[in-house]
Amino acid sequence: MNIVLIGYRGTGKSSVGKLLAERSGRTLISTDAEVVHRAGQAIPDIVKQHGWDHFRDLESEVCRELAGKDQLIIDTGGGAILRQDNADQLKARGIVFWLTAEVPTISRRIGGDTQRPSLTGAKSFVEEIEEVLRERKPKYRAAADHTIATDHKTVIEIADAIQALLQTSQC
Repeated sequence: MNIVLIGYRGTGKSSVGKLLAERSGRTLISTDAEVVHRAGQAIPDIVKQHGWDHFRDLESEVCRELAGKDQLIIDTGGGAILRQDNADQLKARGIVFWLTAEVPTISRRIGGDTQRPSLTGAKSFVEEIEEVLRERKPKYRAAADHTIATDHKTVIEIADAIQALLQTSQC
């Protein structure tokens, strides 16, 4: 069984994934890092040269491959759940944890991030976060087995919460 972390950028997926991997001895795989590795380009360059659909196609390939493996911690990109097939693949052999945060928390955490291009184009940074979250929340909710709010929590507290839920799930 895999541990799958979903949620918007800045909710703690990467940091929590690293700690869970250290604690459990499982391998951590970032879908975004895997896409970058395969494409040989940073995400903004992939999107600029080939468009978001191409990026999502690469992301879907990675999700399909990872879903066939076991005992991983999978740190998904924030939009991985936009394609239902990705969510279905990841859930087939994984317990899915949706890490959430409020807009001000996300804004504070990712304010300096230059690794992802704008998703909406002309909107302000905060407006973009609000709009994208409105669109994605139903998809995150549908994909998640468990939801953990990360506002005002340390990485250790979030990892502890996930491990406690895993024990009750007998994973």
